[in-house]
Amino acid sequence: MTNTESMYQEKMQDIQKQLNSMRQTINNNSKVVAFLNSPIGQYLNEHPCVALTLLVFFAMSAIPIGLFLLLIIGTAVTACVGVIIIEGIVISVGGIALLCVLCGLAALSIAISGVLCVCYLALSSLINYWYVWTSTHEKKQEYPENYPQSGIFSSASDTALNRSKED
Repeated sequence: MTNTESMYQEKMQDIQKQLNSMRQTINNNSKVVAFLNSPIGQYLNEHPCVALTLLVFFAMSAIPIGLFLLLIIGTAVTACVGVIIIEGIVISVGGIALLCVLCGLAALSIAISGVLCVCYLALSSLINYWYVWTSTHEKKQEYPENYPQSGIFSSASDTALNRSKED
């Protein structure tokens, strides 16, 4: 038993040496020295129960504060990812709607241009027919001997007369 007791004593002495060196390192730190020289540091040095209570409070509040910060970070990341996903969905739906509107406009423009082409062809044919009819009719009145009565532009009575002459 003395063997195990001496082994535990040696380990305890090693642990005490490590703790003393750690305490010396902390006490020699310039920031710790500045804090201990401040009024709050002097008060805590004079009232060790208050210092112990604050130490326990801060140690115990580290886990809830860490969890809260993780929740905040997770929520922020989720919100960003959600916004990106929602933005992608909105852009996709908007793009599809724009494509549908543009296809409808293309079909409508083809239909309107077809109607306008038909109107143009009909109107130009009517204008050409009217021009030929007026120019022929005017020439008939100026030079009636050059134009026989049986033409395209003769009236129905003229054609009836021509048929009766041939009979």
